[in-house]
Amino acid sequence: MRTLIRDCNIASPGIEVKHGSILIKDNIIYSVLTPGESLPDADLVINAAGLTAIPGLIDIHCHGRNNCDFTDGSEEGVNTIGLNKLKEGVTMMLPTTLTQSEEALEAAFSSIAKYNGKGVKMPGIHLEGPFINPSEVGAQNPAFVRMPDIKFVERLNSIFPIHKVSFAPELPGGDTFVTDLLAMGIVPSAAHSSAKYAEFYRCYAKGLRNLTHYCNQMTPLHHREIGLVGAGLLHSNVFAEMICDLQHTGANMIALAFKVKGPDHMILITDAMRAAGMPDGEYDLGGLPVMVAAGAARLKDSVALAGSVLRMNVALKNVVASTGLPLREAVRAAALNAAHSLNYSNIGRIETGFTADVALIDENYIVHYTIVDGEVRYSLD
Repeated sequence: MRTLIRDCNIASPGIEVKHGSILIKDNIIYSVLTPGESLPDADLVINAAGLTAIPGLIDIHCHGRNNCDFTDGSEEGVNTIGLNKLKEGVTMMLPTTLTQSEEALEAAFSSIAKYNGKGVKMPGIHLEGPFINPSEVGAQNPAFVRMPDIKFVERLNSIFPIHKVSFAPELPGGDTFVTDLLAMGIVPSAAHSSAKYAEFYRCYAKGLRNLTHYCNQMTPLHHREIGLVGAGLLHSNVFAEMICDLQHTGANMIALAFKVKGPDHMILITDAMRAAGMPDGEYDLGGLPVMVAAGAARLKDSVALAGSVLRMNVALKNVVASTGLPLREAVRAAALNAAHSLNYSNIGRIETGFTADVALIDENYIVHYTIVDGEVRYSLD
């Protein structure tokens, strides 16, 4: 199967082409053509004039969409989320769980293992909690918080692969937990934490390189104790995963983080809950009541944010507007960096030999096509 995307602008890390074309053969980008080059024959031709091709977006932190949550334990819900994430230009995601009982998590893992694969790719799970600091639960359920336990992780991993675990590094045995996770090929990330810098550094020395929802539910920057926020700014090789919805982080904080760290170690996430893609109203998150209004999800009768209703294409738009970065650089944070953080080497770029995961967006960042493994799985028309 040969697919030709013709007459599109192309914005990929380090690459910008006006009125170029992309030839896809089966599931691989076969060639990127510049204006004036002869166009090859193809089985499918997408006339993309006025659209920009970007690498398929990767969301490594998403709890749900369209009134479905991964911890519902519903196979139908998993399929619904997978299909609807395509509307955001997402081609790969990590289904993200909540701090729940082991039984509830087993049910969630089992439902994800039965995913029909018709939407975005879901190669592994992001286990957020239950190994978090009780004083920093945020919108997680405190009833199910527990200490780091690698055997717990192993049991769940036997049902479906875990790619990432978010936990509080200051908890007892945090540094050993990092070592054990890395030995299993799982990415450790700091989250829901009151860690001081020294506590972070103990885990950093063992290989911790990610900060989950950067700036939120973590120790803030102070001139005598830089905490986790300061650690992210100090260490250039740490990935800062940020919810760029202008609610969890303001435009100036987004600009500051990108300026200090550069676009190579920023990762855009949604942390979206079930209300994403839905109208305002009352929903729940892990059994906790949530009100959604004016683009913000908050615990009922509280000002505390409870996940987001952010879409990845909107996050990318917000970053460009907040930082002034050209799209070819901003898109690193929406695809390539997430791939690198998970040790994927063949996705996140529009270049010859890379997997054909591509999104086509207009000037308003509305997604017109999402192509996964060379297959058009979503079109706006």
